[in-house]
Amino acid sequence: MGFENNEKALSYWRENLRLVLGLLAVWFVVSYGCGILFADMLNNIHFMGFKLGFWFAQQGSIYVFVALIFIYAYKANALDKKYNVHED
Repeated sequence: MGFENNEKALSYWRENLRLVLGLLAVWFVVSYGCGILFADMLNNIHFMGFKLGFWFAQQGSIYVFVALIFIYAYKANALDKKYNVHED
């Protein structure tokens, strides 16, 4: 199933790009920000026996990345339905 017109296609890709960039920004903040920039502040907090900055650098950013994949899949399906380009 295709788009009804070019305006809807442009709107769809604009929203999709906004979604992707937003999720990448979250991933950047968590992986780079929490794992490197804010690690010293976060290391004052302990989580599951580890300093929180260390935990984010080693495991937390991976968990967030996997969660963002599921969030993207859910939001992309909703976007497909909104623009009537979803699969049956």
